[in-house]
Amino acid sequence: MRLVTFRDGRGPRIGILSASGEVLDAAAADPSLPITMLEVIAGGDAVLDRLRAVAAKAPVVQGAALLAPIPRPAKNIFCVGKNYHEHAKEFAGSGFDATAKEVVPEAPVVFSKPPTAVSAPGDEIPAALDPTNSVDYEGELAVIIGEKGRGIPRAAALSHVFGYTIVNDVTARTTQHRHRQWLLGKGIDGFCPMGPAIVTADEVSDPTALRLRTWVNGELRQDAPVADLIFDIPTLIETISAAITLEPGDVIATGTPAGVGIGFKPPRFLTAGDVVRIEVEGIGVLENPVG
Repeated sequence: MRLVTFRDGRGPRIGILSASGEVLDAAAADPSLPITMLEVIAGGDAVLDRLRAVAAKAPVVQGAALLAPIPRPAKNIFCVGKNYHEHAKEFAGSGFDATAKEVVPEAPVVFSKPPTAVSAPGDEIPAALDPTNSVDYEGELAVIIGEKGRGIPRAAALSHVFGYTIVNDVTARTTQHRHRQWLLGKGIDGFCPMGPAIVTADEVSDPTALRLRTWVNGELRQDAPVADLIFDIPTLIETISAAITLEPGDVIATGTPAGVGIGFKPPRFLTAGDVVRIEVEGIGVLENPVG
């Protein structure tokens, strides 16, 4: 299933995204279902089975506006830097990497974005909040944790995954470089568009078979298979859970491939009026204008 959070004049609630892109109102078909994505994720297979059961009879929502699938994560979003080989090289050569001397990291580079950074498909990326005028895009596949765990072994990692979505790890590059660590440059309000849907893990038998593409104003900038990750999804889950308990609804953004703005000479930063479109086949398209 592809699950969404939407509103249509009433409060946000859970929908099922049909194959044709229509939003189906799950709660209208079964008012006893959870209405938030975090409750759905915490409910596990039992709730997913109920959602599958109502999908055929849930009514289409007219005028539904999609929100981020998890509009307000319970914790910071876990993010991974320099996790595609070619992007690690372009970042090292860009002059903006002030964090390490090695090109390819020896271990996953993990940082975070606060929940206040999350925004919806179609929301404007608030580039005006970056006084340095160095806003950049980073299309990424994100993993949604379903089963709580600490010290999760790599072999069991995918059993803890609820599903997958798309994020744009928007970054103020000058701020990122200035502070050496990345929270301030990447955690600006609205700098984490997410969506459009969460595809449940049962429909993604092999996440490495997915392909991520990013366009800016119709120009293809990023195009890479998830198989090109330096540290794959099981390794990321094992690494993070070795130190921090992963809980239902936690989000892990797995990294971005080559083709970001700082990879060009000179850098091609986002400006007002630009449109960033990120697509992962099977999950959908996340598109946001720049304000």
